[in-house]
Parts: sequence; structure tokens; C-alpha cells
Amino acid sequence: MISLNSKALLDTPISDFVIPAEKVAHVQIGNSAEHALLVLTKTGYSSIPVLDTKYRLHGLLGMKMITEAILGLERIEYDKLHNIKVDDVMESDIVHLKINDTFQRALDLVINHAFLCVVDEEGTFAGILTRRVILKQLKKYIYQVD
Repeated sequence: MISLNSKALLDTPISDFVIPAEKVAHVQIGNSAEHALLVLTKTGYSSIPVLDTKYRLHGLLGMKMITEAILGLERIEYDKLHNIKVDDVMESDIVHLKINDTFQRALDLVINHAFLCVVDEEGTFAGILTRRVILKQLKKYIYQVD
């Protein structure tokens, strides 16, 4: 049985915990893999959202996806980077949250993802919700209850 305090936390909208889109590194559809590799390297992130010009979410792109696209039989073919587009190698079937989803939904999904992209009602990228933020909220709740 879930306590009332626990239910309140689980029913909390995620909107208060989202890192806003303006603070999240991303690439756009049509960008080259070379540009994406630079963004990933400079930020130190393992993956980043892929957006269109209207900031709608289309997928995620990670280092591994780019690396696999330039692996040859004998060597890494760096010269291919500028010809490969982000949308050729990104993962488009991604799990994401809606801005009005609850903490419980986020908790269920973040188990298998370091972060989740969040979109608004129109599908516009609103930001990300990280596993770190979820864990900090759980920690705060656990120590508050004691």
C-alpha cells in the first residue's frame, strides 16, 4: 500500500524538474555527423536530442551511432563524417515524456535511460529530465519522511 506522501510525490507533474530546452545541447536534422561529433565531444555527453528547425523532437544521436557509421574494415573513415547527416544515423524510435506526465511515469522510464526528452502538447522539445534529478527528488523525499 502506498502512503499518501508517496502518492503525492508520484502524482507530481514533472514540469518542475525539467532542464529547459535552452540549456540542453542538441543538433538539428540535416546537420552533418561531423558537427554532431563536435557537439558531443565538446559537451562530454554520450547522446543528445535531434530537433528540426521548429524545435520538434525527432530522435537521439550518440557517439556510438556516429562511430559505427564511419567504421571501415581496416580503419575508421573520418573523411565520411561531413557526408553523413544526423538523420541518417540517429535513433528515431525513442522513449520520451510529455510535459504534463507524472513523476511516477518518469520514474518508470528513467530506470533504463540516463535522461528522457520532454515535449509539450505540440511535440515541441521542452527539455530533458535526468536520472540524477529523479534520484535527487527521491533522496529528498526519503530523508524528509524519516
